Amino acid sequence: MPATVPAAPPKAVLTDFAGVLTTNVFVSFRAYSARVVGDPFTVESLLLEDAGVHQALVDHECGRLSQARFEDRLAAALRARGADVEAEGLLAAINADIRPDERMVKAVSRLHAAGVPVALVSNAIGDELYRGVDLAALCDVVVVSREVGERKPGSRIYAIACERLGVAPENCLMIDDLRPNLDGAARLGIRGLHHVDSQATVHVLEQLFPRAFG
Repeated sequence: MPATVPAAPPKAVLTDFAGVLTTNVFVSFRAYSARVVGDPFTVESLLLEDAGVHQALVDHECGRLSQARFEDRLAAALRARGADVEAEGLLAAINADIRPDERMVKAVSRLHAAGVPVALVSNAIGDELYRGVDLAALCDVVVVSREVGERKPGSRIYAIACERLGVAPENCLMIDDLRPNLDGAARLGIRGLHHVDSQATVHVLEQLFPRAFG
């Protein structure tokens, strides 16, 4: 369904990274799964439904488990599904098809340049996901889960972003491709914009912040 405009214009924007400022992460996950297992849904089913792998993911995203140890656990689970994989470099391989979404990057950059407070709020999978991206040109504040010990959809990570921006939660808009993350933000009164495709999302941002796109 197309994105819809919230009732009143917000004063600040919080945005996810992977899946919003990049192409769809699940497309990359599924391409990798299809290559190594034959079932395109193996990686995401392990991350979301396998209790041990999911807990390792949570611990990694919160900075309690290193990338190397998380890769060890995920590789073991993949090998149990019949994949011939090595742990080292596993996340880079899984994320290999993720690319910047240039339309969204440009839109967020325009918001930032126009003086709209912007915070990146991201659950980090891997240590290299943001490499090559000039976050300073996009955001006033960068809140990455492993650096603050909190992850989406827990409300604390959003609160940290709002506090660092100096904007009340009810005056913020959160852009995310996953509805549970928007639900977590909503518990603080942060309005949500569900990102499905860049054209629809940018159209909403143009309506909300016309001066940034004039």
